[in-house]
Amino acid sequence: MKKKIFFSILSAFYILGIFYFAGSRIVSQLSFFNPYSLLHIPLYGVLTLFLILALGPAHKINSHFRYLPAASIALGVAIADETHQLYVPGREGSITDVLLDFGGILLAIFLIQYLSRRSP
Repeated sequence: MKKKIFFSILSAFYILGIFYFAGSRIVSQLSFFNPYSLLHIPLYGVLTLFLILALGPAHKINSHFRYLPAASIALGVAIADETHQLYVPGREGSITDVLLDFGGILLAIFLIQYLSRRSP
């Protein structure tokens, strides 16, 4: 139960960080190292992992019940973030970024399933 609360709070702060840093100079400086926006993949993959851990008991990590809600929340955050960026000076929203975010979400789910099947 404590782990669920921890990962719920961590997920909330992670989401707040995504929105907060959307308008920061740090993101502008990172764009030099991220010309194809590929950092969206691990950013939303980690968010998906946090959400999966927040939505259910740790001993049932492979519970399919958690994947769809976690993916839906993460995708909703991705769409909201890109919409938010339309109103941030110097930033623009992009459907390509949402697709990269979705790729990160799917990759996280597949990796979690794969790793949970391999462990005894």
